[in-house]
Amino acid sequence: MIEQLPVAELRRRFASDFVWGVATSAFQIEGAARADGKGPSIWDDFCRVPGAIADGGTGDVACDHYHRLESDLDLIADLGVTAYRFSICWPRVQPGGQGAYNERGIEFYERLVDGLLERNIRPYATLYHWDLPAELQRLNGGWLARDTAYRFAEYAEVISRRLGDRVVSIATHNEPWVSAVLGYERGVFAPGVKDRRVAYQASHHLLLSHGLAMQAIRAAGVRADVGIVLNMSPVRPATDSELDAHHARLEDGRLVRWYTDAVFKGQYPTDIVEHLGADAPVVQAGDAGLIAQPCDFVGINYYHPTVSSSSNPASPASSGAAVTDMGWEVAPRSLCDLLLRLKRDYQLPPIYITENGAAYRDQLVDGRIEDEQRRQYIESHLLAVAEAIEHGVDVRGYFVWSLMDNFEWAEGYRKRFGIVHVDYATLRRTLKRSGLWYRSLLKTATV
Repeated sequence: MIEQLPVAELRRRFASDFVWGVATSAFQIEGAARADGKGPSIWDDFCRVPGAIADGGTGDVACDHYHRLESDLDLIADLGVTAYRFSICWPRVQPGGQGAYNERGIEFYERLVDGLLERNIRPYATLYHWDLPAELQRLNGGWLARDTAYRFAEYAEVISRRLGDRVVSIATHNEPWVSAVLGYERGVFAPGVKDRRVAYQASHHLLLSHGLAMQAIRAAGVRADVGIVLNMSPVRPATDSELDAHHARLEDGRLVRWYTDAVFKGQYPTDIVEHLGADAPVVQAGDAGLIAQPCDFVGINYYHPTVSSSSNPASPASSGAAVTDMGWEVAPRSLCDLLLRLKRDYQLPPIYITENGAAYRDQLVDGRIEDEQRRQYIESHLLAVAEAIEHGVDVRGYFVWSLMDNFEWAEGYRKRFGIVHVDYATLRRTLKRSGLWYRSLLKTATV
């Protein structure tokens, strides 16, 4: 067992105003799939495709957060976090993705935000965490259609006018790579399309919608910081061969540079455009400038490095490496390397680690939920963040993924990422060892 660092020593590595949080997303925890006027999302539809979800699960109930809001807010407050990152379910507030809004859905998020503020917790909102209104997918192919970007901007403006005076941060998108590649190229996430050309056109429209939404949010006069959340992974070649190095460069372009170059440099990487050939997206005049709106922050979601070779362009682990229950390599050093690379290659706004955590199989011991591996994972990655900060990277906060066990997309309920255990039969919440440790860290005096 790895020796545990004293929490006071770890806490002293971070500034007194460092933001400490936990994160969730709407579809994964809310449930209430048809309550109070909510419309269906592409994930509601995808869950009903035979074989799409490993355990046949759906988001119909999930953690029933929608009906357990107050007690869950108390749970968050008890952890001692200063911030909570959540997402807004677009079809809950606008069932069809265009047209009429659902007041009861908007009121739920107003209660959520107000409840956080009453408990002295800063609300960090994400407008899109993959649950596109199903009607937009049925009508025009979802993110394949340019029009969806404009519908998203309208939605962003309405929500910003309702919540923008109280939330401290608004992220337009969570991980557009996932929406585009897993949803439209590999087909393993909603909406289940398998077409590379469609995927890259979708990626462009997702990024375009980010830029349009940034303009709309700022036009609404909100006080919140506004930005985007990107999933990133340092890509390294599996061997020293020139061929593997070539594949690693391409994978880095598809995973990291396609999104960071577009948002922060105003262009797609030339090598990837050439690599895509006929599958490259149609880009209209002026789109690059729209996408590259100035951001107040960038959120980075990091879980594992990527290993690339001619036979496997994107493996989540090196051969023989320690892995999580997802099969993802445990490599905190890679997080530090990633942050240093971003500082070197980009002029970025302040960074928040908006997701970091691990799935492991919990152990029930004398009524306690033991997950020492998860605790070690979080501690080691916090140390990596601290090292990056000491080397000059402007990281302002860290959010554990996730507050509680939840619906883990195509894996259903088989994989647990929470620092709070959820008994899916009773929906009872129980702090795990990792949650108790995180609470002790956050409640430790920094003097």
